[in-house]
Amino acid sequence: MALRIGLTGGIGSGKSTVAHIFKVLGIPVFDADSAAKQLMETDPGLRTALIEKFGPDTFTNGKLNRKYLAALVFKDALKLNMLNALVHPFAIAAAEKWSAKQVSVYTIKEAALFFESGSAIGIDYMIGVSSPEHLRIKRAMSRDGITREEVIARMKRQIPAEIKMRLCDFVIVNDEQQLLIPQVLELHERFIREAILIKN
Repeated sequence: MALRIGLTGGIGSGKSTVAHIFKVLGIPVFDADSAAKQLMETDPGLRTALIEKFGPDTFTNGKLNRKYLAALVFKDALKLNMLNALVHPFAIAAAEKWSAKQVSVYTIKEAALFFESGSAIGIDYMIGVSSPEHLRIKRAMSRDGITREEVIARMKRQIPAEIKMRLCDFVIVNDEQQLLIPQVLELHERFIREAILIKN
């Protein structure tokens, strides 16, 4: 069995950038957030459940209306919990199916809400990506085209970054001062050594 590594971080922390470096190193990466979005559009049962809970405007011309859904859930903790309760079981099942097919010595599962969703179960090590709040806000505003207030509202719906990092086994610092690649390489070499030891 390959080592299962989790990769997490708050909005705008740069976990997708770190995930890309692992991919370049030849490590399979499962993007749970992208998988969840895809499942919301493609799984008939999940689509029906989303429309029942959040109304017909959840989809426009067969496509998930992400702006509409985000506007609903990021202002209402109950609705956000409802959305997560619907989507997470599908995403966790998809990750398990994906993981079973991999042949690499270790795999990465990237997700924003590992601890919040309970999907950290079965993960051998958790990597957290840490970044100063002002950079996280700037990145999220630029990436998602949203206001500072909207970013902060989303941050408040996640476990505080300092607590999340304490729950992780390793922390990669993405502060635009420390280089990312050496930090990733150090962990990559460690995981390969450990995987070889387990195999032998």
